[in-house]
Amino acid sequence: MALVQGKWIKLEQKGTGPGARSSHSIAIVGQKVYAFGGEFSPRLPVDNYIHVFDLETLTWSVADVTGDVPPPRVGVTMAAVGPTIYVFGGRDATHKELNELYSFDTCANKWTLISTGDMGPPHRSYHSTTVDDRHVFIFGGCGVAGRLNDLWAFDVVEQKWVEYPTAGDACKGRGGPGLAVAQGKIWVVYGFAGKEVDDVHCFDPAQNKWAQVETTGEKPTARSVFSTAGFGKYIIICGGEVDPSDLGHLGAGKFSAEAFVLDTENLVWKRLDDGLGLENHPGPRGWTAFGSGFLKGKEGVLVYGGNSPSNDRLDDIFFFTPSLDAIGN
Repeated sequence: MALVQGKWIKLEQKGTGPGARSSHSIAIVGQKVYAFGGEFSPRLPVDNYIHVFDLETLTWSVADVTGDVPPPRVGVTMAAVGPTIYVFGGRDATHKELNELYSFDTCANKWTLISTGDMGPPHRSYHSTTVDDRHVFIFGGCGVAGRLNDLWAFDVVEQKWVEYPTAGDACKGRGGPGLAVAQGKIWVVYGFAGKEVDDVHCFDPAQNKWAQVETTGEKPTARSVFSTAGFGKYIIICGGEVDPSDLGHLGAGKFSAEAFVLDTENLVWKRLDDGLGLENHPGPRGWTAFGSGFLKGKEGVLVYGGNSPSNDRLDDIFFFTPSLDAIGN
């Protein structure tokens, strides 16, 4: 039996926004959502603008940027440490995997190319990114020679890359996994490794060691390209692809609309009763852009766009606020 443990609201966008897209990314800094990359038609990058959504006025704008502006790309990730957003990898219009790391200063609206070539992680797209207060973590994705299971961190203080041990044979190379920091560890949740998988792994930087963990409870079915957010010891996942399309990236697979939470302390999953089926619920989707932040003083996860079961790209925005007290009961 699921418990009432949070709710979604749909944010009504005012004016003209960047439009429908999938395989894009967002990062939230203060009350601004920064969106970059993505596709409307499969594998064709839309643009390389920084689109900014104001969570107070619910209006979009395009940042007037300077510096080393990245070319358009899909399957890219971005995450913020303080006022700086870090953007890594992706795939360009020729389907080439990329490995540049850029920073975007949200105070100055300036792009800076930090690393490329042999510096940092190898080329990839559809990888995953998460952060703590001084590191940007990169895991997995689709590399030049297949799916990857390596973990890297960019130290924003020392401005250098750190390569960790690979996850080993137990954690197969994968695209579209969940990645989150909880209890000082980096957690890899599910993903696509030739098929959708349902395993969970964690890396302990203090011990420089990987472990596969066995989870119990209302365990989600295998999936990838879902929204992920960490809240203390909890990791919440929403939606995702549960069965790939026979057309690969050109088609739409079967998508989930459900949300689950993993307690990383007792390794128990619970399914969230989050208003599935109601108008203010995002419904089934995958390949979305998502990020953690605050709306009207409440912490949650924002989901923007993605792909739908009809293979139509979406342009809507939803915000989910979890009830962590209820989750813990």
